[in-house]
Amino acid sequence: MHEILMITFKRAVFTRVALGRLLESCDDQMRVWVWHNGDHAETLEVVRSFQGHPRFHKLHVSPENVKLRAPTNWFWANSEGEYLSKVDDDCLLPDGWGATLRSALAAEPKLGVIGCWRFYDEDFMPEVAGKKIRTFAGGHRIMTHGFVQGSGHVLKREIYRQLGPIREGESFTGYCIRAAYHGWINGWYFPFIHEDHMDDARSPHYPIKTDADFQKNLSLSQINFGVKSLHDWQRFGRVLARHLQADIIDPRDHFGWRGWLNKIGNLFSRKRNFLEEHAHLIQPVTPPGQLSSIGGRQPR
Repeated sequence: MHEILMITFKRAVFTRVALGRLLESCDDQMRVWVWHNGDHAETLEVVRSFQGHPRFHKLHVSPENVKLRAPTNWFWANSEGEYLSKVDDDCLLPDGWGATLRSALAAEPKLGVIGCWRFYDEDFMPEVAGKKIRTFAGGHRIMTHGFVQGSGHVLKREIYRQLGPIREGESFTGYCIRAAYHGWINGWYFPFIHEDHMDDARSPHYPIKTDADFQKNLSLSQINFGVKSLHDWQRFGRVLARHLQADIIDPRDHFGWRGWLNKIGNLFSRKRNFLEEHAHLIQPVTPPGQLSSIGGRQPR
């Protein structure tokens, strides 16, 4: 069985599209669990409107917004399937994504967490990414990396049995790196399976069309990365895609004495601007033009 979690909050329009698409993409091996954070009536109504779908398995409502770690650990502990996923309430996946990722995990015992890719064909750098693309049992190819994003992935339950839940203060990124430290191979399936992240400025579903609206809805992560405009946000996606293709992560750098030294070093290098540091990786791009609107962005 392939179990999938979606955590919803207060993005009713996005949730309607994302949850509907997720359920449509499910085969008969997949079932969807929804954890709703908070009391946003409109979003909860949207979620409940899907409960009659044969692939909708369980709804849990938390009166408070407890973010991501608690729902994920609850889901891992209470579900039964050998394959575990999370798909965010602002992400769209194509038909067949689950079967493809499960097939790769079943064929290769060493694979741990593999995911869909939320970037675009124009971002692919074969001369760089090719160094990380490996072929595994069954002919499945993976662009290996220490971690994948927290949406559109499949994780083997065996990892959870070995490592337990996500720890206090640990992100999903950190959990993946901990799995890699214990010998699991993670990465993105190749050729890439595209995950449409509707909060990406290049997504056809991105709702914000002007810099004025964008600046009213800046998230903490956007502020920390020096993103100030739609143009910056579009560039950020390109930069991040190129960075992930070039980056090599050694999980040993995050644990033991290496991890301790790196944490000390990070105290002196926290303040940086991601766009400025990686500007050499990309050419200037045209600011986004007219973008379709399906609903307003909600800070989380």
